[in-house]
Amino acid sequence: MKETSIDIAKNIMLITIGTIISSVAVNGILIPHHFVSSGITGLGIVIHYLFKSSNLSVILICLNIPIFIAAYVFVRKRFFFYSLYGMACFALAVNFVKIEIGIHDKILSAILAGIIFGLGTGTVLKSRGSAGGSDVLSVILMNRFSIRIGKTVLGFNVFVLIFTGYVFTPDDAIYTLIYLYVSSRIMDLVVTGLSKRRVVYIISDKWAELITIIRDELHKGITVIDAARAGSGQSSKMLYTVATVKEAVRIKEIVKKHDKRGMIIIQDTIEVHGRNMTNVPEW
Repeated sequence: MKETSIDIAKNIMLITIGTIISSVAVNGILIPHHFVSSGITGLGIVIHYLFKSSNLSVILICLNIPIFIAAYVFVRKRFFFYSLYGMACFALAVNFVKIEIGIHDKILSAILAGIIFGLGTGTVLKSRGSAGGSDVLSVILMNRFSIRIGKTVLGFNVFVLIFTGYVFTPDDAIYTLIYLYVSSRIMDLVVTGLSKRRVVYIISDKWAELITIIRDELHKGITVIDAARAGSGQSSKMLYTVATVKEAVRIKEIVKKHDKRGMIIIQDTIEVHGRNMTNVPEW
């Protein structure tokens, strides 16, 4: 689908705002408290710690070069160019946005840094691009293997934590772990959590009646699956639909009200595409 000028402006705005928010966490909390960030940013910060005269923005750009070579091959060109802009924007923000945050408690600092950085990264990923680094690798894995972005980023950080504990102290590694966990959870919440979808299965002898009620009240499409009861071989029907969190609660109430013996199973989804139920950006 061809993007309009409004779409392009929206994506650029999300990337710009998100990278600025993330840079606040880096310069305001992470570096002053000797924490390490996630993925490529974390590796860049470690190098910056080891070589005090080095420029973090230049380090981040150099580390991203091989990442963007891979991105050019494995992701859409639209995502590639938006991410290229995001990487440049983040490097500039880290160099110029320096806001002092006066929190001295290490644990509180780690939690706040996680909230701010996760919010910033999640905002960027709500666009059709990223800020480069491990975000690009995360999107590749999300698109190809449906692995949650937050889990991928947390997995990448095992190396960062080991390196932090070795170069600095075990205490620094623990505080960094707190920060990384909070940031990954906030990032997942921003990207998919606020639009989470649930799969609903219903097994009921009153399946026809339930279809009518759910359609009339929620205007939802429902798939009917042929089933059979084990042992007796008696034929049955199972209803299947994808719903928002609010709709899933309402469906459960309907089933309980109209068939007290009916069974309902509700499962979380990783991602959903199509039929106006998509809950992740199309990177």
